[in-house]
Amino acid sequence: MPRRVYPVSSARAVAARKALSIDFGQLRSIRLVVFDFDGVFTDNRVLVVEDGMEAVFCSRADALGVKLLQQSGVDCLVLSTEANPVVATRCRKMGVECVAEQWNKVPALDRIVNARKVAWSDVVYVGNDVNDLGCLARVGVPICVADADPRISAVCKLITARPGGNGAVREICEWILNARGVSLADAFLAAEAPVDPGA
Repeated sequence: MPRRVYPVSSARAVAARKALSIDFGQLRSIRLVVFDFDGVFTDNRVLVVEDGMEAVFCSRADALGVKLLQQSGVDCLVLSTEANPVVATRCRKMGVECVAEQWNKVPALDRIVNARKVAWSDVVYVGNDVNDLGCLARVGVPICVADADPRISAVCKLITARPGGNGAVREICEWILNARGVSLADAFLAAEAPVDPGA
């Protein structure tokens, strides 16, 4: 049964973690986090205007979490089926590598992990929909957002309290930082390079 986790800062978090006996030790050794984009960094909606251009809604809180996680030594990457340039544009702004237009994500994930010579047990994959099932089955720590498809949440070890596009990514970044004994605030203060909280 996957464990639903609550925000780090709330009293509810402390009670929930004690009740569920969640072992965050599994996150301590994580070296690579691979995120889906639509439905994870976004709320899974798309705004289409008259000329066919598309726009999405993302959370700046997520971007800050990813930057601080990267500066702590954890590699982060976006793996998406989406061909729309909005994905690459957003990833560039966040400073995250983007591998897009991958209809079958599993071979792409294999290449990514093998190229980095990372053990599968040290990889997190974050998804929300059925096209993520193959990748979630490969990694040591499969995670999904709160509003993921039920078929996805059924196979994940951890489920965020927040939905996609509304701080779920930030929540996951905080889990991993906390598992390493670092708070998000401490990570920000210790950052070797300026971190733009408005990315």
